[in-house]
Amino acid sequence: MPRRRAFVLLSLANLFWAGNFVFSAIIAEQVDPVSLTFWRWSLAALPLLVVAWIAERPDWRAAAREWRWHLVQSAFGLTGYALLLYAGIGMTGSVTASVISAINPATIALAAALLLGERMSRTQGLGIVLAFIGVAVVLTGGDPVAAFAQGFGVGDLLVLGAVLAWTAYSIIARRLATPPITATALQAVFATVTMLPVIGFTGLTVPTELGGTLAIAYIVLLPSVAGYALWNAGSASVGPARAGVFLNLLPVFTVVIALLLGRPIDPAAIVGGAVVLAGVYLTVRVPRTRGVPAEPAGDDLPGPEGETAGSTTTGPVPLPR
Repeated sequence: MPRRRAFVLLSLANLFWAGNFVFSAIIAEQVDPVSLTFWRWSLAALPLLVVAWIAERPDWRAAAREWRWHLVQSAFGLTGYALLLYAGIGMTGSVTASVISAINPATIALAAALLLGERMSRTQGLGIVLAFIGVAVVLTGGDPVAAFAQGFGVGDLLVLGAVLAWTAYSIIARRLATPPITATALQAVFATVTMLPVIGFTGLTVPTELGGTLAIAYIVLLPSVAGYALWNAGSASVGPARAGVFLNLLPVFTVVIALLLGRPIDPAAIVGGAVVLAGVYLTVRVPRTRGVPAEPAGDDLPGPEGETAGSTTTGPVPLPR
């Protein structure tokens, strides 16, 4: 695949994931987080299975042998991540949530160093520190004293919980041999089945307006199906390190979409977001030696919504992202 085409695919994936943040915030008053999570994965499961069959021609028996890991992955990365994210977005807004979520590459790199013993360069360490400083600016609204005195917003803390869920998802994904789209499809099936008892207890809400129905259709078809397919195709072409840099587009696209739709923007989110992007870039940037591109320390880089963006072992490529 020509490099320019791969860059377009990676950019489109992040654009679709950014739309997930904005449209889920818009329909938060019509559909509760549990129902939205159920609609997303139950409706996306079959299309994902079809895309996996066409794109990867997987060995379904081999994938089924990893069912325990797929179940755990589904609990963390699909059900847990989506529930926490959608609940948080409804309270804190799409732009703030996307900026907080943008720290995921840094948290995954830190977890890989602490739990898996992966090497981390000084530049990556600096990037992680910068990313955390940026998120601190967002969480405190630029006023740490007032934030600690009044307490942090519940929505912000829920989004941070989603970040941690996605970090666990990405680390566990490195144990999988199942191809990434196939893994996501199987995990969508697990998410649907395991959420049925929850839906039976809480009930299932449906959109009350046409706009809400269209928003769910968008979330199902573009972020959940097309986004994963485009990201994997682009990442396979240019490599996980270069693909990881494109994650910086997620909060940028979210801000642009929010502005186009007239959504409010918190100035602290813009300032903190810029610091987060700088930190994430340092964390996932591709170092060059004598003009020859080299991969950064560690085999995996976080993908969008949250899987690993390619590795020496196959596995889901990240959530909104």
